[in-house]
Amino acid sequence: MEAPTVVPETGPPPASTTEASGATEAEVKPVPVPDRKAIDEMVEATAKRHGVELALVKAVVTAESAYNPQAVSRAGALGLMQVMPATAADYGVEDRGQLFDPETNLNTGTRHLKRLLAKYKNDYGRAIMAYNAGEGVVDRTGSMVTYAETLSYTEAVIRHYRRNGGTKPTDEALAKVRQLRNLKGNQAKQLLARYLDLNLPSLRGSSRTIRVVEPGLNEDGPKRRPMIVLEARKPD
Repeated sequence: MEAPTVVPETGPPPASTTEASGATEAEVKPVPVPDRKAIDEMVEATAKRHGVELALVKAVVTAESAYNPQAVSRAGALGLMQVMPATAADYGVEDRGQLFDPETNLNTGTRHLKRLLAKYKNDYGRAIMAYNAGEGVVDRTGSMVTYAETLSYTEAVIRHYRRNGGTKPTDEALAKVRQLRNLKGNQAKQLLARYLDLNLPSLRGSSRTIRVVEPGLNEDGPKRRPMIVLEARKPD
């Protein structure tokens, strides 16, 4: 996820994205900030409770927030594991302010990570990508996610995971990150098939042709560009 913004310890900032619940700063009560030792103990207890490898949970917390329980990203992700309010709601956490509570945040983020690991059959690379980019993107692209942020994030988590003593196979995931970074030109066009079914009724027999724009450019922001462009087909 995006690098978090450090928030003063007087309390979290107001929501700033459409995915946040809409609560204002006045509606969110400040949460006491525990010290690092206490957070480490919470991380260990949460990982054990949910049966997720401790080295992985610690790696995600490090990459997401650097252990800052009041971190907030520009996209609106909150707390230690940078949980989006919309994701938290899937796990019964309706109040975005609760995500600044370390125990609530760790419990929610670890539950989400556990579900992703189960969905992707304990494939750490795919689960880490899905935690950052969203499982919808991973599924639609056949795990061929080209977002620069996600690729850097996946590398960072795996690097921290290994430093924490993690031993699950991750070489293949790192090799895939390198491959995705090098996709250009015709390779990007081949990747398009994973983003768009050209046999869709709306496109079958169309008088339009498809010009691909690098899928990795499909990121939010003022410079956002489409992944593909439909153009009038030139006569033969």
